[in-house]
Amino acid sequence: MYANVIIDISHEKVDKAFQYQIPDALRDEIQVGVQVRIPFGKGNHERKGYVVELTDQAEYDETRIKEVIGVVTGSISAESKLIRLAWWMKERYGSTMNQALKTVLPVKQKVRQKENRFLVCRIGEAELKAAVSESEKKGYKARERLLKAFLDTPVIPYSVAAGQMNLTMASIKPMIEKQIISLESETIYRNPEVHGTLQKTSVKLNSEQSAVVHDFVDRYERGIRKTTLIYGVTGSGKTEVYLEMINHVLNREKQVIVLIPEIALTYQTVLRFYRRFGSMVSIINSRMSAGERYDQFERARAAEVKIMIGPRSALFTPFPSLGLIIIDEEHESAYKSELSPRYHARETAEKLAEMNQASLVLGSATPSLEAYTKALHREYCLYRLTKRAGKDSHMARVQVVDLREELKNGNRSIFSEALKNAMNDRLENGQQIMLFLNRRGYSSFVSCRSCGEAFKCPHCDVTLTLHHGNWLKCHYCGYEIPLPDKCPCCGSPYIAGFGTGTQKIETMTKKMFPQSRVLRMDLDTTSKKGGHEEILSAFAEREADILVGTQMIVKGHDFPNVTLVGVLAADLSLHSSDFRCGERTFQLLTQAAGRAGRGQMAGDVIIQTYTPEHYSIVCAASQDYESFYYKEMAYRQALHYPPVTQLLSVLMSGKDEDLLNQAVEQMHSQVLAYVWEKPVEIIGPAEAAVYKVNDIYRKILYLKQENYGILITIKDKLESFSRAAPWFSHVNIQYDFA
Repeated sequence: MYANVIIDISHEKVDKAFQYQIPDALRDEIQVGVQVRIPFGKGNHERKGYVVELTDQAEYDETRIKEVIGVVTGSISAESKLIRLAWWMKERYGSTMNQALKTVLPVKQKVRQKENRFLVCRIGEAELKAAVSESEKKGYKARERLLKAFLDTPVIPYSVAAGQMNLTMASIKPMIEKQIISLESETIYRNPEVHGTLQKTSVKLNSEQSAVVHDFVDRYERGIRKTTLIYGVTGSGKTEVYLEMINHVLNREKQVIVLIPEIALTYQTVLRFYRRFGSMVSIINSRMSAGERYDQFERARAAEVKIMIGPRSALFTPFPSLGLIIIDEEHESAYKSELSPRYHARETAEKLAEMNQASLVLGSATPSLEAYTKALHREYCLYRLTKRAGKDSHMARVQVVDLREELKNGNRSIFSEALKNAMNDRLENGQQIMLFLNRRGYSSFVSCRSCGEAFKCPHCDVTLTLHHGNWLKCHYCGYEIPLPDKCPCCGSPYIAGFGTGTQKIETMTKKMFPQSRVLRMDLDTTSKKGGHEEILSAFAEREADILVGTQMIVKGHDFPNVTLVGVLAADLSLHSSDFRCGERTFQLLTQAAGRAGRGQMAGDVIIQTYTPEHYSIVCAASQDYESFYYKEMAYRQALHYPPVTQLLSVLMSGKDEDLLNQAVEQMHSQVLAYVWEKPVEIIGPAEAAVYKVNDIYRKILYLKQENYGILITIKDKLESFSRAAPWFSHVNIQYDFA
């Protein structure tokens, strides 16, 4: 057996692995993640390294492979556990170990720590005056300036010495060597800004919340680490329950990771945690600089912070003594990685919690079918919060508007009569409104009315979206061009946009309600750093009457003055090619409905749709999760979709379409050869939903089987086959367990 060892694990990069032979005496001790002592270099100097992979394949001449010397005692550190987690992810989700390591060790570049440097005088006043005189005699002008300054103060910032006093290190170094002065430094951590008051808050829990916390604490104290699902209606106070759980775990000298699905949720969530736990809280997200991310992980490794809040990548915070992981809004698709390894944060968090003997708590008003099914089968511990936490807070009234009837009545506007009347009423009473549309841009596509040609991206198999300012943009690769005056195919000037985006809704809202103040929140308006916080804080401070946005506005926010939520086109997410589209629509509509009436005033929700009879919309309107669950599960049962069966997608992509087709056929043949003994359902190979993205062609093969282990075995065999076959060298393969 051989161990592939990385000599220096750092969060700058993933270093080269070196192969060592495992002596028979150490075989039982060595596993992935263990720190070992190994001979390194020509002199065989003893070094320490981490085992990142075990294999029975020698990478070069066996006689030249050195042996591991021994295992470092007590070497199971935070890094060790993360390396073991990377190995598990590589095996489960199908990726290289290098890809998995880069995922769990997420800061990929060297970042110098930010430091304050300062010069300190190390001699007494008499010696200092003598040194000044000596510098005057010898004509050391720079040295004289510095020493005279020390007569007034014993400490001088290096920036002042180098800037205002015009000193160089060449003039300072001789004084350091003679121990007249010393150059010292202190590390400055780049802390993410958190705006808001620092007073600690305390909330009295209701009976349902108290029962959940009491039972969790009881199980935690007895060492029971079963995954917990908190299914609570919108506004039921799940966050207050989390805070109490966290408080108990912190009192046991443990650390906590809190996952939130999107950067847009960070602002309000962090404030609530920050007000309760102060400087123990830190955040991480993709908008932070490499330096900020580096510093937060360093603070976590040193246990200087106890709570890390962030999206999916925060799961890999190197806490030395992790005690609790919380995944809020666990149903969100943002918890699934789109890059290899295509891991799901919920499954990975279960493994990480198991490795650390920590608890995992999932929370949602609309749990994923996977999590709720496990809860019903008693694999998870299930808690229900059935009522809103505030004394005077009640669920919003929901009205479904059939847009087909609006059209029959001559209303061609995106605003139904019911929504227009409700908006006028709220604006007159000084209340706030949220308008939700699950599409950004001005129009969904642009085409020529003469020849019918739609304007498509030359690099992707999708239409371009019209944005304000007459720009056409591709939402896949970023390609953009100005809107042409004439059709490039037939020369016709009759070019028009079809469909509606958030920019167009913003324009129409301002035109229809000129007295209102309107904010828009989508990927375009939040692209700059701090964009989410800026818009959300402005709306929270009532600097705007109407907030128009994509799905990022309907999740997790708490605005007491919002009494009306309008869902402008519920069908946009209902008719996609994803088998989860019904579930996603129900979740979005339920979350949207949960934004209204969270204060003392009653709330209303108006859902506009062309398919009011669809069970996703009917159940969302009545806030009836159980009914939706059983209807959706019947659909999954009929078509053999998760969680009823397991689904493996094999996505193959390449720039050469012919080579891709050859590779796909070879892979399909191998699947047929592997599964003839097993009842595996095969779909495809077929073109991906978007066949070409950024000049890369994509094809996909689906495999369905109730037994997850069988799909893992097939995945392993396909990996071995593709590594050995030469025609796969120009084809990228990704494995995805849905």
